[in-house]
Amino acid sequence: QVQLVESGGGLVQPGGSLRLSCAASGMIFSVYHMGWYRQGPGRQRELVASINVDHSTNYAHSVKGRFTIFRDDAKNTAYLQMNLLQPQDTAVYYCAADRTPISWSGRMPNYWGQGTQVTVSS
Repeated sequence: QVQLVESGGGLVQPGGSLRLSCAASGMIFSVYHMGWYRQGPGRQRELVASINVDHSTNYAHSVKGRFTIFRDDAKNTAYLQMNLLQPQDTAVYYCAADRTPISWSGRMPNYWGQGTQVTVSS
């Protein structure tokens, strides 16, 4: 059974950095497309970054140039490197996976992790 477990969240100061990890199991990781979503209090869940099985990437405009998504297929792990963090980045961050490419037009992936809290505050 597919399982996704996020880690690496925490409290950071504005301008700081954080790296999130998503450990996958119960699936052939290399054939799954991966994405990172986030959801703040009272906000809708939004797609932050995606990475396809060919390692091509896409980013939300709000994080482009600050965040980097990458994957290590040998470790069955996807990552989100977050730099120049700002208070607006505060949210629960979720890892997601699907056998079809992560959609930027509203369709949600089939598999989700439990989420990890990221708080950006002084």
